[in-house]
Amino acid sequence: MLDGTKKFDVRDDANAEMKAVLTTVYNALREKGYNPINQIVGYILSEDPTYITNHHNARSLIRKIDRDELLQELVRQYLLH
Repeated sequence: MLDGTKKFDVRDDANAEMKAVLTTVYNALREKGYNPINQIVGYILSEDPTYITNHHNARSLIRKIDRDELLQELVRQYLLH
């Protein structure tokens, strides 16, 4: 029998999905010979999907991530670590 209330945090799932997508996009860009950091930053700043390769469906994947949420999480992680 459980006495306490279990906390459920949807943000953890969303963060895990964002990390998986960014990792896939990063690897696809690197495989195609691009500088992944520069390309991802270009996409984030402009929202122009042509910064991201179609290799491994990376362009479609990154468009599923909300840019505002991505920026919030990047800043949060940068400041916490």
